[in-house]
Amino acid sequence: MNIIVVGLNHKTAPLDIREKLAFVPADTMKALKQLKGRFREAEFVLLSTCNRVELYSACQLSGAVVPEAIAEFFSEFRNVPLADFRDFLYVHKDKDAVRHLLTVASSLDSMVVGEAQIIGQVKESYRFACTAKSTGKVLNRLFHCAFAVSKKVHTITSIATGRVSVPSVAVELAMQLFADISATQVVVIGAGEMGELLVRHLLHAGCKNITVVNRSYERGLNLAKRFGIEAKEWETLPEELKKANIVIASAATQDYLFRKSEFKEVMQSRRQRTLLLIDIAVPRNFEPAINEIENVYLYSVDELSGVAEQNRKAREADIAKGMQIIAEMSNEFIDWFRARDIGPLIGQMKEKFDRISRDELERFFVGARREASYRPMMEAMMKRVVNKLLHCVIKNVDVVARKHGPAEAAKLVDSIVREAEEISAGPNNKDNVQS
Repeated sequence: MNIIVVGLNHKTAPLDIREKLAFVPADTMKALKQLKGRFREAEFVLLSTCNRVELYSACQLSGAVVPEAIAEFFSEFRNVPLADFRDFLYVHKDKDAVRHLLTVASSLDSMVVGEAQIIGQVKESYRFACTAKSTGKVLNRLFHCAFAVSKKVHTITSIATGRVSVPSVAVELAMQLFADISATQVVVIGAGEMGELLVRHLLHAGCKNITVVNRSYERGLNLAKRFGIEAKEWETLPEELKKANIVIASAATQDYLFRKSEFKEVMQSRRQRTLLLIDIAVPRNFEPAINEIENVYLYSVDELSGVAEQNRKAREADIAKGMQIIAEMSNEFIDWFRARDIGPLIGQMKEKFDRISRDELERFFVGARREASYRPMMEAMMKRVVNKLLHCVIKNVDVVARKHGPAEAAKLVDSIVREAEEISAGPNNKDNVQS
């Protein structure tokens, strides 16, 4: 069996490609069920965030789940030509795939190193896979390993201190562009996890005039009450934009909330007052062409990378310590993964030893000895001898596994099984010994 991850992220693919392949929860469930129907023996988990789309799979070595098949599935499901994104994809296999997931879950592969949101997104993706019944023994163990590693990295290092989320970086950008952010009117679009984080960071930065606008007014109102800010109905969004100095958007949508032509009208109503738009949603909430309108400054999630890079440099020592933890835990998982193949081989070895024992007994109990009264005692004795010898062999296999790794131990057992098979099929076992 092998483990494969195929995907793209903020390092390999531009935002316009990532948003074409992004999966909302309903799409994720549908995709997992289709994959499981197509590749019944394989396991799948699909991770889709603002910065990455990745499909993790575990399948038999002879299975049909190859990277090209996964890429073609992305193309087919999202209705995007494969040629548009093929060159942005990366493929990791086995140990590299394990290390990649552990790095992602620990937020060391995030645009904002140390962010807490990614582990929640990984857990949600795994939960979707469990609901879709697309996981199995290998990915179950791998993802639980990732959860444990993330906790260990965040506990042992100080990776999560300071501004460590995309919302925090968005607010930091706003603070850099406005000398006195406390005097600005801010509109937050979306009341989900990102929206709540935006509100928290804005309040911490000293913002006093914050309005949240959400499709579900009840959810937006609940957020507003908890933080002492204002909430408005979705239909009022164009009017709120006319009054704002800063708009930060994180609404989940498959299409733009505003296009350039619509936004020109908004800016005309504002009498061309400067407006800062920070769009951290993927897919994006604002058409990129809006940035061409005079006095509009539109930043996407990828354009926050400069601030995020400062964050990364400040955490280099913690990153190194986290990567050391990931390397150790990756090795432990791979040891388990490779050792999975030894168990069945041990069973085969025992079966071959038992077969040789039975053959030898059959060769002995012929002719006058066929009905000997001591046959049951001989059979019991031979069984004890075989079990003791098997125990000695297994102890030596364990030594090889510890010193040289499970793969070498599996090779040793496989060679013993093949030799036992040759003995069992040898010419001496074809002819019975006569009395």
